[in-house]
Amino acid sequence: MALLEIRNVTRRFGPLVAVDDVSLSVEAGEFFTLLGPSGCGKTTLLRMIAGFDQPDSGVIALDGVDMADTPPEQRPIHTVFQSYALFPHMTVAQNIAFPLRMARRAEGEIAAKVKEALAMVHLEDKGQHLPHELSGGQKQRVALARGLVNRPRLLLLDEPLGALDAKLREEMQIELIDMQREVGITFVFVTHSQPEALALSTRIAVMNLGRVEQVDEPERIYGAPKNRFVADFIGKINMLEGELAGAGAEARLRVPGLGVVAVGGEPGVAAGSRAVLALRPEQVQILAPGAASALPNRFTGKVRDFLYIGEVTTYIVELPNGQHIKALLPNSAAGRAKFFEAGDPVALAWPAEAGVLLVQ
Repeated sequence: MALLEIRNVTRRFGPLVAVDDVSLSVEAGEFFTLLGPSGCGKTTLLRMIAGFDQPDSGVIALDGVDMADTPPEQRPIHTVFQSYALFPHMTVAQNIAFPLRMARRAEGEIAAKVKEALAMVHLEDKGQHLPHELSGGQKQRVALARGLVNRPRLLLLDEPLGALDAKLREEMQIELIDMQREVGITFVFVTHSQPEALALSTRIAVMNLGRVEQVDEPERIYGAPKNRFVADFIGKINMLEGELAGAGAEARLRVPGLGVVAVGGEPGVAAGSRAVLALRPEQVQILAPGAASALPNRFTGKVRDFLYIGEVTTYIVELPNGQHIKALLPNSAAGRAKFFEAGDPVALAWPAEAGVLLVQ
């Protein structure tokens, strides 16, 4: 039995269906992420798990028990918010101790657990500080310590890193992974950041317009998206649209204005179907026009623009049919490595098995 089961849950706000017949399960010990654009229903679903809101229909069960009649304060669940929600007049230690005092734990036990929680988030020397004396990252650590101090069955995290700068976010991601492994508590994490979800999660549920589009491991979400929305939402992607001819190893996609593209045949995609090849930029080689390549797909174009992003350069190449294709080239040389300039003629190549073929 899964730790958390969500069965056919729907939540409406007037004519708006915020969560639309969602079913999914979360196993004990998982770092499970709800990922999607703003307004997709992920925070509404999180609020219903926490008990701050109630579904119009469906069941939310924890350890097999329907939580409908259990108020938020009686659920073995804690929530960490983006805004930290720390009590400004309480010290760090008092903030962390608050859930334990609400549970009427003995003072000796409270002191021991607060000390343990401070050590877990590396704030042993900040126990007597007030929240306004802390940095954003330190405040987030306090919020996490407070959420974990009495070992809930489930920790809900609502965009907890959203207020942090990019470098601190990356540092906190590593700390979150380590913390979750150390305490072994199930995390349900809400974010709109695809890199964050891919980096942190055991599994990801991609949501759109109140529905779950795909639930899978990060590498499957990225490398084997089930539909066009997931492919387009997760990371950078090239889309080549056309009609499928042949099947299996002989499959070809006829792309208007470009020609025939060799593709890996997909079960259930019949010849004659309209289809789209979802192709990641890192799967595309960019070459000088005369450079040799044994790859079956080779097309010429010209560099429209490029983006230098430290370890790689992303080239935007315009094909003869006017379509733009992104290709990545690693920057192995120090400094700003320029391999091609805007306007340069280039060739693009990729293997037949690259990308994912999706029915339109």
